[in-house]
Amino acid sequence: MKKAMKCSSIRFFIILSILLGSSEIYAQYGYGGGGYGGRGNYGYGRQRSAIPQAQETQKEPEPKTAEQLVDGEMPRISEALALNDFEYAVLSSVLKKYVQERIEAQILKLPPEKMLEVYENITKRQDEELKAGLPLEKYEAFVAMQKEGVAKTLKKSKKKKKEKRKKIKN
Repeated sequence: MKKAMKCSSIRFFIILSILLGSSEIYAQYGYGGGGYGGRGNYGYGRQRSAIPQAQETQKEPEPKTAEQLVDGEMPRISEALALNDFEYAVLSSVLKKYVQERIEAQILKLPPEKMLEVYENITKRQDEELKAGLPLEKYEAFVAMQKEGVAKTLKKSKKKKKEKRKKIKN
């Protein structure tokens, strides 16, 4: 009996020391499972809170001002139309003025018929001012660019430049 008790107590201490030793290893090296930090990241892993986090609602981006809109597009327009500094300044100021008017008209949320009338009036005044401020060929190029879009106009101007270079080389 004493021998059986001695064996069982020895087994008990061996099992107890194994259990305590392994838990100490896990405690020192971060939750176990593959070395330091569990997934090879040498820390304690991602700490998670028991408290649920509230989802933050993302704010809608504020609408751009007329200046921001025009300033964003002017480099491409200038490249497409090959504007000098004076023409650039004239076009930029006129566009800012009339883009601002269009934004204000949108804010009013007029009925569609009235909105169309307001836009036509703004476009008419813008065209008159651009005709007066820009050389005729630049004005016509701007009108064509409005119809085709900036991207197509850029492609055409690049194509013309390539053709000129080929002619000069030959």
